[in-house]
Amino acid sequence: MASLLKDLYSPSFYDRLSDALSATVPGFDKQRFIAKIFTPDFDSKELKERMKYTTAVMHQFLTDDYRKNIQLIKKTIEQLKLNGVGADGLAYMFLPDYLETYGLDFFEESAEALEFVTQFVSCEFAVRPFILKYQDQMISKMQEWSLHGSHKVRRLASEGSRPRLPWAMGIPYLKKDPSSILPILENLKQDNSEYVRRSVANSLNDIAKDHPQVVVDIAKKWSGLSSHTDAIIKHGSRTLLKQGHTAILKHYGLDDDGILLGNFKLLSTVVKIGERLHFSFTIKNENPGERKVRLEYAVYYKKQNGLNTKKVYKISERQYLPGSEININRAQKFVLITTRKFHPGDHQVSIIINGSEKHKLSFELIA
Repeated sequence: MASLLKDLYSPSFYDRLSDALSATVPGFDKQRFIAKIFTPDFDSKELKERMKYTTAVMHQFLTDDYRKNIQLIKKTIEQLKLNGVGADGLAYMFLPDYLETYGLDFFEESAEALEFVTQFVSCEFAVRPFILKYQDQMISKMQEWSLHGSHKVRRLASEGSRPRLPWAMGIPYLKKDPSSILPILENLKQDNSEYVRRSVANSLNDIAKDHPQVVVDIAKKWSGLSSHTDAIIKHGSRTLLKQGHTAILKHYGLDDDGILLGNFKLLSTVVKIGERLHFSFTIKNENPGERKVRLEYAVYYKKQNGLNTKKVYKISERQYLPGSEININRAQKFVLITTRKFHPGDHQVSIIINGSEKHKLSFELIA
C-alpha cells in the first residue's frame, strides 16, 4: 500500500528535525517537542495541517524575538545539511511557512531569510503574502533576486511572482497589471537553468490569461534570440495556442488554408466510464508548398449542471509536404481520477487545425 503524502511528517522525520534543533536552539527539549507534536489528533491531520502544526510547535521552542529566530532557523538548516539531509525535501516546507506566519511585519529581515531558506526548500508560496503587503518593495527585491548566483533564488523571483501560481494565493494587482514583473522575466529569459526558464514560461502563461497582447508582444521581441527564448515563448503561449488566439497563431505561421479534414469518425458513439473513446480522421495538405500543421482535439465534457466544458488536447505539430495525406487514430480515456469526475450524458469531440475548430461529433457517456 502506497504511503500518504502527509506521512512525510513521520516519527523518523521529527527525530531528525529535533536532533538538529537540539544542536542549534539553546535549552531545546527534544522529548517535550516530540510529545507536543504527537497529540491524540495528530493522525487525523492532513498534510497542510501537519505542516502548519509543526510551524506552531517549533515556535513555542524558539525565542520571543523573530530576528533571533531567523538566525536559529539558518543554523538549523546548516545542521540538517551536516546531518545528511538534502535540499528540496517537501516536509521542510514548514520553514518557509514560519517566515510567512511570524515575519510579515519584518520586511528586510524576512526578505533576507526567504533568500536563504529557498536554497534549502522553495519559498514560492511564502513570498506571496509579502508581495500582497509590500507590493513594489517586494517586487524590487525579487528583481534583485533575478540576478542572484543561485538558480533557486532566481527561480523564486519568477515563480513566486507569478500572478496565478497554482495552489497558492493569487496576486490580484499583478493579474490586473503585470508590468512590474516583466523586468524579472526579461532578466531570466536566457537563464542557464531549465528549472528557471520553465518558471519564466509559466509566468508568461499566467499573464496570457489576462493580458494576451503582452505575451504576443514578448513573443515577437524574444523570438529567435536563442533556442532557450524560443522554447520559453512557445511554452508560455500554450494557453493562447489552445484558445486559437489569432495573433499568436499568426506569429507561428499557423493558418488552416488548404489543410483539409476528412473521414472524421468515431469507433462507437457510446462510451462507458472507465473505457476509451476511439476516433480517427485524415489530414491533407492541398497547398503547393510545405505547411506547418498544429493538430489538437477538444472534448466537451458534460458538467453536473448539464452544461458542457471544453478541454483541448494537443496531438502534434509538424510539417506536411504538399499533397500529403496522413491518417490519424486517437483514443481519449474516461478513466476515473481524483482530478476529474465524469457525468453521464451527451458529450462531443472536435478536431482543431491550426487553431481553427472543425467538425464536431457527438457521443454518449454512460455509467
